[in-house]
Amino acid sequence: MAGMMLADMGARVIVVERFNKIEKRRSLIGMRSKESIAINLKHEKGASILLQLIKSADVLIDPYRPGVCERLGIGPDVCLEQNPGLVFGRITGWGQDGPLANAPGHDLAYLSITGALHAMGEYGSKPQIPLNMVADMGGGGMLLANGILAALLERQQSGLGQVVDAAMVDGSIYQLLTIHEMAAEGSWNREHRGINLLDGGAHHYNVYECSDGKYISICALEDKFHSFLMEQLGLDENTLPSHKDPLNWPALRDRISTIIKTRPRQEWCDMLEGSDACVSPVLDLREAPDHPANKERSSHVVINGVLQSAPAPRFSRTESKIDHPAPELGEHSCSVLGEIGIEVTRIQDLLDTGIVFDCGNQSQP
Repeated sequence: MAGMMLADMGARVIVVERFNKIEKRRSLIGMRSKESIAINLKHEKGASILLQLIKSADVLIDPYRPGVCERLGIGPDVCLEQNPGLVFGRITGWGQDGPLANAPGHDLAYLSITGALHAMGEYGSKPQIPLNMVADMGGGGMLLANGILAALLERQQSGLGQVVDAAMVDGSIYQLLTIHEMAAEGSWNREHRGINLLDGGAHHYNVYECSDGKYISICALEDKFHSFLMEQLGLDENTLPSHKDPLNWPALRDRISTIIKTRPRQEWCDMLEGSDACVSPVLDLREAPDHPANKERSSHVVINGVLQSAPAPRFSRTESKIDHPAPELGEHSCSVLGEIGIEVTRIQDLLDTGIVFDCGNQSQP
């Protein structure tokens, strides 16, 4: 994701891929706008090619567990010796050090030890899995891209590169900013989920089922929005229990739930979407691209029949764009190696010996 974001914003991104098991390329959205070279980094000659590549590179992203690059002979010390201005971005789940540094893991595991997973879900139920968006994407890809850009900015002053240690656990904890603030001031229950302001406990920050089985979300947090919502739902705030007392939220949720179930989703949207009631339809992945707000901003694009997000954020002067869909495995191996000065005869030798693969070269074994 970090590489995709940088590619969308105009960076040239070359992915070094493995090819010990050559398969037909899947529709990899994260590979869009990137180039692909396939090198056997376990071979000494393959590792030397990478070291030659980074001499003219700004950034190298290391996606492996701690120590793998060092064992391959392409760790940060070696790479920064070749190119002192290189930004060596390392993305892992647990970080480069600590007792779990070399343990396997996925998004759910990282969320588990941060407190984030425990805080998600309904009261009395098991924690709710938030897809893989929090740790992998927000705490991983976006954190790494941010760290890389910061290191590049700092390099303008120092002239030196550095290692960026982006851990998905760290990024997940970072995103708990608001929850930690609320817990510190005593307005968030650390022990129980589903009873707090932002976790489904509050009636005015919740999801409700409509008469057609579809859903709307309500996020009327501020007092003026809450008052407007109550008015539109036909409720007299003066006769209701105080919405500022969490003990009253369950009863208020029940009242609102009964009202919302009297009409289909579209009627509620026609009545309240875009108003101070802060109501939105809960759309599925097929419906979302057709919502007027998404269509107006062209927030989705279709590349080779694959629906995906448009580049973000947006800039006033330099336009982000998707140059091309995912390349074939090793599609750019020969051209990239030629750019860094490797002669044609040597490239052919690398192909023949299985150190490099290029999908367009038919003379390879």
